[in-house]
Amino acid sequence: MLEIRNLHVKLEDEDKPILKGVNLTVPAGEVHAIMGPNGSGKSTTSYVLSGRDGYVVTQGSATLDGQDLLEMAPEDRAAAGLFLAFQYPVEIPGVGNMTFLRTAMNAQRKSRGEPELSAGDFLKLVREKAKALQIDAEMLKRPVNVGFSGGEKKRNEILQMAMLEPRMCILDETDSGLDVDAMRLVAEGVNALRSPDRAFLVITHYQRLLDHIRPDVVHIMHDGRIVKSGGPDLALEVENNGYADILAEVAADA
Repeated sequence: MLEIRNLHVKLEDEDKPILKGVNLTVPAGEVHAIMGPNGSGKSTTSYVLSGRDGYVVTQGSATLDGQDLLEMAPEDRAAAGLFLAFQYPVEIPGVGNMTFLRTAMNAQRKSRGEPELSAGDFLKLVREKAKALQIDAEMLKRPVNVGFSGGEKKRNEILQMAMLEPRMCILDETDSGLDVDAMRLVAEGVNALRSPDRAFLVITHYQRLLDHIRPDVVHIMHDGRIVKSGGPDLALEVENNGYADILAEVAADA
């Protein structure tokens, strides 16, 4: 589903390479995790895939279901089924949560040639999804993320994901700042969306999230490249021993 080949990226404002040849394949139906030290390029990968400004691709490719992501506008990437949950979700004062969700849903449905949801059908669906994520109905009436706790912001993003039903879900350190209960709720929302025709890329520092969202493959990123891949046990190795042994092993092999 997601194919990244030899991706090189630098900052737009300075000649500083961030990604230095990322290769990654995430098939439909699988959950892949990316771990790595600070500054290794994990979040940059998510930003470039979603079309965030400030980055320049100097080499390589990234495709979603065979479509060239790098040639698409961010809204077209979203309509094609790409979703990014941010590490720090932004507040949008003056825009109601319900209005935001319905507008986003119907914009994507329209771009795919699907009929827009009526107000009644939308209301029924959002209430059902919110209840499953233990999101209070009052939260739906407030402006997007305004006054929300860290856990509420993350659950609100999982609600957006549940409503939009994307094909490729990227979670950028979605466990950051969450207590145990909030992380469990977020993980349950993610797990409820796992399906044979949907894939996940989970970017995290910690094994604790992967205790709840069990990945099929774990990748270790360092200095702008994926240097090692393995099963869930690789995350446990990082949790127990840190990155030093893995990076030393990679250096010795090189």
